[in-house]
Amino acid sequence: MGNRGCLHDDKQNITSTSKRDAWVTCLLAFKGRKRPLMKPGQYTELFFLDEATALAAGHRPCAECRRERYKAFLAAWPETGAKAGDVDVTLKGERVKGSRKVMSADQLSTLPDGVLVKHLGSGHFYLLHGGEAYPWSFSGYGARERLQSLSGNFQLLTPASTVAALKNGYRPDIHPSVVV
Repeated sequence: MGNRGCLHDDKQNITSTSKRDAWVTCLLAFKGRKRPLMKPGQYTELFFLDEATALAAGHRPCAECRRERYKAFLAAWPETGAKAGDVDVTLKGERVKGSRKVMSADQLSTLPDGVLVKHLGSGHFYLLHGGEAYPWSFSGYGARERLQSLSGNFQLLTPASTVAALKNGYRPDIHPSVVV
């Protein structure tokens, strides 16, 4: 689940895409807390297929409910000694700039596991994992495709700093529909 602050009004209409710099991914259940969805004045719950998808959207692990994952993410972050605020500023800058790199299919093999890309010709999304591409959908990933079978240009969706963290060993949680 993602949190970007309160994005809705009292009638549960979405009024904004973000209300805070820290975009975090949280557990669906934590310490027995229960709350109504889209409660007025409270953060708007965003639901992602998996952590790889949330990371591609520009989120990072929550420091409270996902403490160990948060520590692992910071340990893999490209800037040594970075704190949550540093990560949030960097990710916000990467989201605002919209600097989504475009690359050819033959460059996909240089990317680490857990990255999401968009095929510019078809508009299809793919998770890169284990040297293969898995078509993304809201309900899960499709049958794996060999990277060599893909052609055309792709847009890198995962922010550059998060790609670096993945290259440095951070392994995002991936939906179980990925069968390696």
